[in-house]
Amino acid sequence: MTELLYPIAPEARDPDKIAYEIAETGETVTYAALEHHSRQAAQLFRACGLKPGDHIALLSENNRQFLEICFAADRAGLYYTPISTHATPAEAEYIVANCDARLWIVTARKPEIARHLAAALPQVQHRYTIGGAVPPCADWDEARSAQPTTRIADEAQGLDMLYSSGTTGRPKGIKWPRPDSAPGGRTRMVDTLSGIFGYGPDTRYLSPAPLYHAAPLRHSMTNIKMGGTVTITQRFDAETALKLIESRRITHSQWVPTMFQRLLKLPDEVRQGYDCSSLKVAVHAAAPCPVHVKEAMIDWWGPILHEYYSGTEGNGFCALNSKEWLAHPGSVGRALDGVLHICDEDGRELPPGEVGTVWFSDGRQFAYHNDPDATAKAYDARGWSTIGDIGRLDADGYLYLSDRKSFVIISGGVNIYPQETENLLLSHPEVEDAAVIGVPNEDFGEEVKAVVQLVTGCAPSPAKAEELIAFCREKLSPIKCPRSVDFRDRLPREATGKLYKRKLRDAYWNNDKVKVQA
Repeated sequence: MTELLYPIAPEARDPDKIAYEIAETGETVTYAALEHHSRQAAQLFRACGLKPGDHIALLSENNRQFLEICFAADRAGLYYTPISTHATPAEAEYIVANCDARLWIVTARKPEIARHLAAALPQVQHRYTIGGAVPPCADWDEARSAQPTTRIADEAQGLDMLYSSGTTGRPKGIKWPRPDSAPGGRTRMVDTLSGIFGYGPDTRYLSPAPLYHAAPLRHSMTNIKMGGTVTITQRFDAETALKLIESRRITHSQWVPTMFQRLLKLPDEVRQGYDCSSLKVAVHAAAPCPVHVKEAMIDWWGPILHEYYSGTEGNGFCALNSKEWLAHPGSVGRALDGVLHICDEDGRELPPGEVGTVWFSDGRQFAYHNDPDATAKAYDARGWSTIGDIGRLDADGYLYLSDRKSFVIISGGVNIYPQETENLLLSHPEVEDAAVIGVPNEDFGEEVKAVVQLVTGCAPSPAKAEELIAFCREKLSPIKCPRSVDFRDRLPREATGKLYKRKLRDAYWNNDKVKVQA
């Protein structure tokens, strides 16, 4: 029997079991293949002179090599930094340089990025491409397969070092202290995720989002470490996801609210045509889920939805199941890791029901890599940390998020939290997606604007804009309602559902032609 590092439980170590598969290509990776390839990659890292604590960077679509590389770094004591495939060459260069990568790997589908990095960062001599060589980069598979399949002598536990999404500013590398332990044991991340969501050897997990994001990567790797099988898609398609749930008898899955919306907008005969009865747990996070969307999903799939709230920083963790959510609709849960506090601008703790900044005490410590100023701003004198979210607690300790601090609209001195208005717009049958932002107003400083993507077949018009404004005014106080509506073919969202509001806002704040008056 092949000696395996994973699963964590020795009795679950079946070398012939599929660790993960790529749905579109049909490629499968057994636990034995993952072991051999991750050993070879770890040997390659050592041959390149990398030692525990060093950094690598990876820019790739979801493919077989992605997780092999991450598991190799995980057993070689390295920090590994995945980069979005939507990054421009300059954005990729910033992250590779900022994370102090001593080796980088890029998909051959992005030759312009590979060549740019090689020219812009000549000091990084170890560079590879997946899917064939892109000179001056070497072919990753060829270099890896030339290495021995024996374990490196100095295996150590590695960690991901992910970057913030950059939805509110330039991305920041989020660094946790690397544990001084051998790989193949239990970690805080594994214990938290498997303990809450029940990941284990019998789990069949569907991951329909890019692995360069925190949740898809961490949940997929946790499932493999626990001995489950992960089905990975290269892109999200609503009906394809339902097909996979039925054909793979998926037990656990990870979603974001925009995926739920697209699932719900499928014709009834399509949605009801697939057997989803194997699903035991449907996890969602990353972005606020409108109440009407979650209610509809629970009606469809049953009370199997589990929501959690945690930033990539991991400074705290809140979660709740469907039963709890139905008793506390709109909540993102109670703190399961760290202690929650809601504070005003002066740091004074607020009572239940009052809105303020969300802080955690006794949570995981983190730092922003090479950015001591940003790190200092994330902590207060008590050692509590925040990632800038706004919310409130109810009397039972459940957290309700209002918005990001940087997205709050201040109009005439009044704080307006746009999430409520966005959720209402998303309930309109002709709205596919919506963002509510503050735009310049000479009298009030800011005013509320909605930027809307309509469903296919619905045409933008001044009359439609007025209809949406009236729709909001029926249910919200006038100050929360948009004074104007603009239409876009598509809003700038990540695959995780996070909205790049900064890009939308910048178009109005940096362009005098679109500034408005009262």
